[in-house]
Parts: sequence; C-alpha cells; structure tokens
Amino acid sequence: MWSTSEQGRAALVQAFGPRRVLTDSRDRMAYAYDATGEKYLCDAVFFPESTAEVVEAVRIARRHGLPVVPRGAGTNISGGTLPVRGGLVLAMNRMNRILAIDPDDRIAAVQPGVPNIQLQQALAPHGFFFAADPGSHRVSTLGGNVAENSGGPHCLKYGVTTNHVRGLEVVLADGEVVRVGGRTQEAPPGYDLLALLVGAEGTLAVVTAIDLHILPLPPSRRTILAVYDQLEAAATTVSAIVAARLVPASIELLDRGMIACVEPFAHAGYPADADAVLLIEVDGTPAAVERAAARIAEIATGSGARQVRSARDQAEQDALWLGRRVAYGAAARLSAHVWTQDVTVPRDRMVEALRAVEAIGRKWRVQVVTVAHAGDGNLHPLIPFNPQDHDEVERMKAADHEIVAACVKLGGSVTGEHGVGIDKLPTLPLQYGPAELEVMQRLKRALDPDEVLNPGKAIPAPRRNV
Repeated sequence: MWSTSEQGRAALVQAFGPRRVLTDSRDRMAYAYDATGEKYLCDAVFFPESTAEVVEAVRIARRHGLPVVPRGAGTNISGGTLPVRGGLVLAMNRMNRILAIDPDDRIAAVQPGVPNIQLQQALAPHGFFFAADPGSHRVSTLGGNVAENSGGPHCLKYGVTTNHVRGLEVVLADGEVVRVGGRTQEAPPGYDLLALLVGAEGTLAVVTAIDLHILPLPPSRRTILAVYDQLEAAATTVSAIVAARLVPASIELLDRGMIACVEPFAHAGYPADADAVLLIEVDGTPAAVERAAARIAEIATGSGARQVRSARDQAEQDALWLGRRVAYGAAARLSAHVWTQDVTVPRDRMVEALRAVEAIGRKWRVQVVTVAHAGDGNLHPLIPFNPQDHDEVERMKAADHEIVAACVKLGGSVTGEHGVGIDKLPTLPLQYGPAELEVMQRLKRALDPDEVLNPGKAIPAPRRNV
C-alpha cells in the first residue's frame, strides 16, 4: 500500500530546499488535476533543473515509498499526469532549455520542459520545423508529447511523435541514467527501446533529454476550405483524396456542432449553416502545391462540396487554422465541463463512425460535437456536461464508453494520440486480450518492479509476485 510519507517530504526538502519542494496543500492542489478535471492530491511537488536532480529525487522517493509522477504542462486529457496514488509530482517545466540545433544532422536536442511552439519558433530562422504539432502545441511540452506519443493536424503526412524521436536520455525507476536510440535515422541494433518508451506515459522512465528529427520548412503551403451540406460527403472526400494518391499535410474535419462553437469565437470563416467543413493543407514546391490544390478542389467538388476556396494570404490562412486550433477551448461555450474523447477508425469507416457518434449522442440524450484529424481517422467527439447533474454524468459516461466500443468494432483503436492514462483503462480489453495485456504488465514489472513510476496508468496494474 502506498501512503503519505512525512519522512519522504522531509528528505526532499532537506535535499533541495523548501522553495523548490511544495508541501502546502494549497500549492499541491495546483498539481492535482489535468484537462480531464479529475483531482488527486499528491504528497509533494519538486521542480528539477537537471538530470542529476531527477536522479536524486527518484531515489529519495523510492526509498520512502512515494510514487513518482512526471508532469509537464498538464494539458493531457486522459489522466496521464494525475497523482492517483499520491506521491511526488516531478514538475519538469524548469528543464526547458533547447540544448542544440544541428541543421546538418537535422537534429534538435531539447530538455523535456520545452513547449512545442518554443522549439518551432527557434527552428524557423534556420529554415526547419518539428513535424509533430498537437493542437495544444502553444502550451504542451515536448516531454509530454513524447510521453503521450502526440499526433496533431500534420500527422497524416509527417507521422506522430515517435516518427521523429531519434534518442532519449531517461532516468529509470532505480535512479539509473540510460541513453537509448541515436542521432541517425538508422535504428540501432538490438531491441527498439525508443519505441517502447515513446508513448509509455512516464510509467517506465522519466525523460530528461530528447533528440528530435527536424525537417526543412516546405517552400510553399496552401490551406483549402471545403464546405459541405452533408457530413457523409466530407468523409467521402477524405477517402477520395487518399485514393487519388495525394498526401496533404493535413485534412481536418469539423462537424455542424463544432462549427457553431468555433465560428462566433474565432471568426475563422466557416459557414454557420454547413453540416461539415474540411480544412486541407498541402505543402511542397510551389508547382507541386498548385497541382495538388487544383486536384483536391476537383475531388472535393465532385464529392459534394458546395464551396471550395483557398486562403488568399497568410492572414486568411491563419484565421482558418485558428478555428481548428481553438476547437477545445471554444467547446467551453457549451459548458464549463467538456469530456473529450480520442478514438481512431480506418479512413473507409469514417462515415459509419461519425454517424454512430451522432446516434449514440441521441440515444443517451447528450450533445456531441466532433472535430477530427480526418486524414488518419482520428476522431475527437466532445461531450459537454454538468458535473453537478448526476444523471447527466452517468449518461455522458455511458455514451463515451459506447462511442469507444463502436469505433473499436469498426476496426479502430481506443486511443489515437491522447494516451490511456486512467481514462482508457476500462476500455483496453475491448482492443487487447489477456495475453497481450499480460505482456505489457511483464514489461512494467521488469523495468519498475516496485511500481514507482506513474503507477495506475497506461496498462492495468501488474499482478504482484507472491
């Protein structure tokens, strides 16, 4: 049994000083929640500034029976950084230096507390960018992006975070420092430990440094808005674009309900009477962009778009993207509490999935609005609810579970980019059998036998050896 350890707190304060270790309950409350709204109070919060300090903090916590929960900006929406068993929250925000930018080797070395957008801004003068850009990129940290294997609008063409991580420095549960991966694109020999650690949600190691693959900025970019009177026509367009062997940088979808939230807030230029809009971006050489944009406009019109237009300048392009980027925040216009789902389906099942989401919302009498990384079949249905209304909360939870089950039945996954955390633990058996879950538990026991690192997340709790 994990329990509060006054000795552990005292040891942390003695090692690092009272100004860097928060023990007052009012201070700790600020680290008790993430974007899910769930709350769990930790025993202490520490702000490491170096790998050596992470090592010392992990060893102190382990000696005194305190779980260790790494945390970045806290924007995750699956409960991945909640201290569900109390313990020590390692707030990594002060490890926020960009260590090196090497355009020749196309590598950026960073600490985990660097916000995604800070790296993008630092890379731009060199003519480079980092491809994984989650919707929360203005605040989410790169350590968090690694922990959750974040995606984002541009994952259709460029892939998710794991496709761009070349190396990691990590601290294991016993305090040992290990480097995995390398600076080349060729995978090093042996087991692919990078693939194991990226997306592990801090349950296997604490990330203290990251080598990221960076890409040259494309010379030309075009943003296209396609407007539809029928949601099915928008989903059909997505499949038709891919079938035509076109690979846009992104294809984003917003349904009628989401448009109604976003447009009064962002004034993005989405028609309020549309059933759906697609936001499509193509990039590359100017000639290639012109050809792709013309072909996409032709496909969209042929699939039922009532209007297709390209952004005329940077300001209009920024406005169109602002509408997509603020989708989650704009949903707060519906309610102060919004449950955010994250599921995937094969592209050719997108229409079925979207209509299933609508039907489930009607069945359980909850409002559901949807935004999607449509190009890779990643749906984000949002359900506004009143946490004080017990009946509505139960209906929201029932609808949420049924949406996940429906998407898995269509060949999809219980999560696309937001991680498992605590939210998806009950739905993992929809996707994995007992043997697969046991393999995951064995890995956890092998690397963290005492369940020091972020326990109760990502996989069902391992059975303890007797």
